[in-house]
Amino acid sequence: MTQPTPAIVTQSAVRRLPRLALALFCLAYVLPGFLGREPWKTADVASLGAMLDLAQGLASAWHPTVLGAPVDDMAWLPYWLGALFVVALPFLPPELAARLPFAGLLGLTLACTWYATYHLARHRAAQPVAFAFGGEAHPTDYARALADAGLLALLACLGLAQLSHETTPDVARLAFAGCLLWGAARLSHGDGLRQMWRGVALWGLGTIGLALSGAAGWGAVLAGGLLVWLVMPGRRAAGTPLGPVRTALLVGLWASLPLSWALLPAGSHATVTAFDAGSWAQLLVWFTWPAWPLALWTLWRWRRQAVAAHVALPLWSALVLVVASALAPDDRDRALLPALPALAVLAAFALPTLRRSVSALVDWFTLLFFTFCAVAIWVVWTAMQTGVPAKPAANVAKLAPGFVPEFSAGLFLLAMLATVAWIGLVAWRVGRHRQALWKSLVLPAAGSTLCWLLLMTLWLPLLDFGRSYGPLSRRVATLVPPGSCVLVDGLNQAQIAALRHHGGLELRRTPAPAGDCLTLIVAPAAQPTLDQRVTLTDWAFRATVRRLTDTKESVLVYQRIGLAGESAVSPPARP
Repeated sequence: MTQPTPAIVTQSAVRRLPRLALALFCLAYVLPGFLGREPWKTADVASLGAMLDLAQGLASAWHPTVLGAPVDDMAWLPYWLGALFVVALPFLPPELAARLPFAGLLGLTLACTWYATYHLARHRAAQPVAFAFGGEAHPTDYARALADAGLLALLACLGLAQLSHETTPDVARLAFAGCLLWGAARLSHGDGLRQMWRGVALWGLGTIGLALSGAAGWGAVLAGGLLVWLVMPGRRAAGTPLGPVRTALLVGLWASLPLSWALLPAGSHATVTAFDAGSWAQLLVWFTWPAWPLALWTLWRWRRQAVAAHVALPLWSALVLVVASALAPDDRDRALLPALPALAVLAAFALPTLRRSVSALVDWFTLLFFTFCAVAIWVVWTAMQTGVPAKPAANVAKLAPGFVPEFSAGLFLLAMLATVAWIGLVAWRVGRHRQALWKSLVLPAAGSTLCWLLLMTLWLPLLDFGRSYGPLSRRVATLVPPGSCVLVDGLNQAQIAALRHHGGLELRRTPAPAGDCLTLIVAPAAQPTLDQRVTLTDWAFRATVRRLTDTKESVLVYQRIGLAGESAVSPPARP
């Protein structure tokens, strides 16, 4: 028996968010972070190094490496995409070419979230109460309004910004998790054979994409749970018949699941390590804000429809991925990233049941929080440029010694336009307008987009200076004789990739023969055992080069002695 729906929505509340405004939202969120910045440490620049090795033919397609060592995050497809674009677009800087497919993957994530919400909202169990004399929301308009809300909820998530703009496998896993959820939403609808085949295609893309992105384990668990719901007998009573063709397709999909396990890269299984529940809970709260409180409200208000598609499918996706982040050996924020589309879908279904007082509370909190953040970004930028106020300027000088502020008229203009747009949006939101279902998520999404855009314009030189290995790599390059190669010992993949990309150095790993290499770069942790890999009498210490924003991170530079009967040692350089 179908349970009564808690949603009460009139036709006037399901106005579409203007498509131009939605497109500008997405562009303003996607493009900053992919354009104009340097690769940041550590996963971002390490992944770029693996893509450049593939593009230059220095590594096998099935064994991505950074200077001959296997990558830390074993995932094939993301490295293939980056390398393919580097080769196909030689007229672009390699870091920009490698980012283009990842910008597309982020756009795919946004599209998957919108369409997954749309198809789930069209289910009979998700529809609002039918009024006695009409006037309730039309099913299609209602689904579109909720889809807009789901997309806005995803853009509003605080944890999405930085990680989704990197050239790492995490972005691919995010996109393919959303694609799998979209495919399940289409398959659950049962509205024609063409739609079924589209759902199968999306399902296959998501499942195989996850397997090729280093997530075959939990990807198979996620896909298997969704399939259990899709074939469960009780769904016929919910108004979604299976039918012989549908059943055959789903059985075929079940049979394809072992392929995910077969494609699981060696060593990529998550291992259970010491679990700090407190820090993980804190991560969960801020990383998924504001989607998680709305998702919990959805689960409470729609509890009588817990087995319905619009609750069960995104709930299973979110649970699997949240648990996967808890079991991740490290970088739990990266493991949590693919859960955001499912949480955003759940959050959208909270809006038809929210009271106006709760909606107003969300608006005011969002308005104050993001306005404060935007003002802080502008104040610090002004202090960097003018020295006034003095305290923020002193803090920047302390945290980033050696940083020289730059003024870019283009970036300043973009920041001004974004700020003016925010002020106009706030004025519109607090005005007297007809209630729209997605209205409560406009300010959170716009505020998150505004702050990310301001950071990627006003603070971009400072962030590049503080979060990039570029300054360190360029300083090391000045100590290397022109045209000679460099031996490296104990450096991590990010440092190696940065020295090659930013410093333009030709690197070789120890214990390879020195050959014509005149410089040796060593990680401090590897120095005690350095004599096991090189002949120390052939090398003289020259300098310690530290990252200016983190003095605990440094490299040791040695110069070769007596090559071809001559001393290659120069006077020691100051750190």
